[in-house]
Amino acid sequence: MRQIERLSLIDRIGRELQARMTYSDISNYLVGFGVDTSKQTSGVNSKWVYVKDLLADVAPDVIIRIADELEIPHHYTVKPTLDVAESSFWETNHFRLFISHISAFKKTIGSLQTSLKRYSISAFVAHVDIEPTREWQDEIEAALYSADALAAVLMPGFKESNWTDQEVGIAIGRGLLVVPIIRGLNPYGFIAKYQGLQASNKTVAQVADDLFGTLVNSPRTRAKLLSALVTTTVSAPSEAIALQRLEVLSSVFDLPRNFVEQFRDGIAQSSLIEESSSLRGRVNEFLRSHELSVLPEPGSEQTIDLADDDVPF
Repeated sequence: MRQIERLSLIDRIGRELQARMTYSDISNYLVGFGVDTSKQTSGVNSKWVYVKDLLADVAPDVIIRIADELEIPHHYTVKPTLDVAESSFWETNHFRLFISHISAFKKTIGSLQTSLKRYSISAFVAHVDIEPTREWQDEIEAALYSADALAAVLMPGFKESNWTDQEVGIAIGRGLLVVPIIRGLNPYGFIAKYQGLQASNKTVAQVADDLFGTLVNSPRTRAKLLSALVTTTVSAPSEAIALQRLEVLSSVFDLPRNFVEQFRDGIAQSSLIEESSSLRGRVNEFLRSHELSVLPEPGSEQTIDLADDDVPF
């Protein structure tokens, strides 16, 4: 994370805490992240400035954890403890999901990988994603140490695999959300404490939708997945993909306002909005449903409402 990006994220954290909490609440909240709230601040009567002063010299990984808990959209991850190779198999700006499975089921898992793209989820599937010229184990480790969550496809043969239990163990050790996908084998051992998804008698598309629902509703993955969904919708290469992802975004229950605002700011800059009246209409319908002002017609002037704290005197 560059310094300018770090300061921008701190600024957004300050705005969010300013809107939600009192000075005392802010202090108590930041103490929970190990922030020294006893240090000297500027004394300016602004909760926003107060937060920025307190976080000025805080480590980037702490800033990221605070932003995650507040569901502030961003594209940063806490650097893994281990030094892993740069991963080339993840889709840019997507949520990263490692799928642990046995090789006998690889064709169906490949289909699941494709279905998950609709939800801005980039799934690592070993038999598809590992380049023949690279060391197999190094690639597995790189994926495990850069993933945002892990899905374990539990079926006969999973427990006997030389690799699947180790993959799950690494994910648990990293504190990742583990989602058991049950297909003939019940969760066991450490996996048993996680809520599983029943996959028997379901289509690949249904499993993908259930998996998205689990990830987007879990506090451990919600912010990162929503951030990925907003970013990939805004940067979609075509109207069809933008509409598809907007449909997914619209299906999210209780979507936090800050993600809707980020979406509006981003999509307003998209060339697709200039070219497609149907996309602009659907976007405006979405914005109205969240009680935000709609995008203006191309060529019209736009007014921006400023919060009281930002209005010049």
